[in-house]
Amino acid sequence: MKKDFVYLVGAGPGRADLITVRGAEILQKADCIIYDKLANPALLKFARKDAEIIHVPKRIGDGSFTQQEINKILLEKASGGKTVVRLKGGDPGIFGRCAEELAVLVEAGIDFEIVPGVTAATAAAEYAGILLTDREHCSQVVFVTGQEAKGKEESSIDWYLLAKFRGTIVFYMAMGNLDFIANQLIENGMDENTPAAVIADATFPTQKTVRASLRLINKKCKEEKVEPPAIIVIGQAADSDARLDWFRKKPFFGKNIVVTRDDHGNAEFADKIITRGGNAIEFPTIKTKPLTNTNIFLRALTKLSEFDWIIFTSSNGVEIVFDCLRNLGKDARVFGSAKIAAIGSETAGTLNRFGIKADFVPSVFTSKELGKQLAEFANLKDKKALLLRSQLASDELAAWLKKAGAEILNVPVYRIDTIKNKCKELVEKIADGEIDWLTFASPSSVRAFFEQIQADAANAGRVKIASIGPMTSEQLQSLGIRVDVEASEHTIDGLLDAIEQTYK
Repeated sequence: MKKDFVYLVGAGPGRADLITVRGAEILQKADCIIYDKLANPALLKFARKDAEIIHVPKRIGDGSFTQQEINKILLEKASGGKTVVRLKGGDPGIFGRCAEELAVLVEAGIDFEIVPGVTAATAAAEYAGILLTDREHCSQVVFVTGQEAKGKEESSIDWYLLAKFRGTIVFYMAMGNLDFIANQLIENGMDENTPAAVIADATFPTQKTVRASLRLINKKCKEEKVEPPAIIVIGQAADSDARLDWFRKKPFFGKNIVVTRDDHGNAEFADKIITRGGNAIEFPTIKTKPLTNTNIFLRALTKLSEFDWIIFTSSNGVEIVFDCLRNLGKDARVFGSAKIAAIGSETAGTLNRFGIKADFVPSVFTSKELGKQLAEFANLKDKKALLLRSQLASDELAAWLKKAGAEILNVPVYRIDTIKNKCKELVEKIADGEIDWLTFASPSSVRAFFEQIQADAANAGRVKIASIGPMTSEQLQSLGIRVDVEASEHTIDGLLDAIEQTYK
């Protein structure tokens, strides 16, 4: 019989990709995930579809949980041989009340494992270009809570010792007590001109860093409306070289960019935006519905050896075809001696993951150029070509291939369905100037987006429109939407490069 087991997993400092490899692995096998306010909900992408997800935020009014309530949930869910993950912001053992939860598990005889996480102090400092230790100037660091347990008769913080501490002091959860902390240190002998820094929303594109003297840091934070969660760094380390502030120099730092693909495509797109320092706002507009169970596809599958060329016009098409082959117990060998063409580098890259190197990729990633350049690359007269693509694909590619003398079989392998969203919040953000870019990676996503949101909203205010290529731009313009940027290389990376170029 499977034993009860609880993993206390450190979620890291904020960004979802800063979780440890071990932490991500554990999330993938959990039956139940109990996560708090400081754990990024984006980490739930690692969870199984059938996993139970329980949000247990603290100290936020209605809907908040006490520690006792969380302990009770932990015990209830860990019974019956379930694998439970308690996902905690930062590192479980640093001001995370881990000891209380472990005591409950030990008392109940439930086995556990602690999975360390990147703690907020180190991450926040490094994302602000602050090095907490330095062999020349600072050889020690101390972490201090800014909120001691309520009801304690006597503080455990030695303010006299901290005021004399020759190193870096980092305070957690201290924004509400910042003035008190500064006064305590100064009254106990710390120089009021000691450098201090407050880093809020660390590791996110909304990160804000405020620097001032210890005496003035609270005043400056109020002026700049800094809100928790935040980390406070006090000591010479806080007066770091501005050239080390690498995160703020990312091209998309502070930019809010809406991605409008399907869920899978949005996740990949968002990762690329985050890598460039931006904030990706996922607004899925479409979903792909496989058509690999249709008679036309299944008949084509039995005759693959008869084709001279097999042509893929999207990564989605490749994924869907190979998913079907896997379910049928087949692999890339079914394509036999046929040559393979891909519309662009992303589609070719997806083929490569399945063990196929595309024989032809055009220099310009459009249907027109694929047909035109393939006709120049190979003798297509009396050759048989199989097009595996979207049900909504245009006739442009087929027309060019037929003109070159090829015999064409056009087989749709998926269709595009529209996803309906709650649009009010996004429309309000656009109107308030909080959105920098709306991005579109296909004509279908354009149609689906503007079936839900009026064109006037996109043309108003400061928001800009970015298109992956000419067909997408044409669809936007047909709806009366201006196009501010079009990618010269018609890939997601090319689209981001084009946006980045506007900031240079």
